[in-house]
Amino acid sequence: MQNKKDVDHPIVLFDGVCNVCNGAVQWIIRHDQQGRFHFASLQSDVAANLYGDNPSKTTSPDSIILLEDGRTYMESTAVLRICKGLDGWWKGLYIFIVVPRFIRDGVYRWFARNRYRWFGKQETCMIPTPEIRSRFVDQGE
Repeated sequence: MQNKKDVDHPIVLFDGVCNVCNGAVQWIIRHDQQGRFHFASLQSDVAANLYGDNPSKTTSPDSIILLEDGRTYMESTAVLRICKGLDGWWKGLYIFIVVPRFIRDGVYRWFARNRYRWFGKQETCMIPTPEIRSRFVDQGE
């Protein structure tokens, strides 16, 4: 089993029952032609193993977590770093990193608190299609 320090690809940990989060994963996949980013649900054993040094974070699906180069990024910083790694003009959104983090994360947390009410949630985590299955981290990696 890998830990966050020896992963080959940046890994996005996301709320597997959140409709917005599942849509975001599909969006990232469409805009990441090189297949740089891989994914795991925050509710999975994989997430607990990858992010096991702080299990309280994996039990709270309010944040997207990016594990990249042995470092952990959360909330707005994770989103902006993901954008920076995508193809096309999305990289340009990284300019918002200059906005103080307390402001960026405040907006992020406000949205996160309301996402289920606005967009709903699923009863189970998404099951990736065979075409994108290799992008999802599983117990065997």
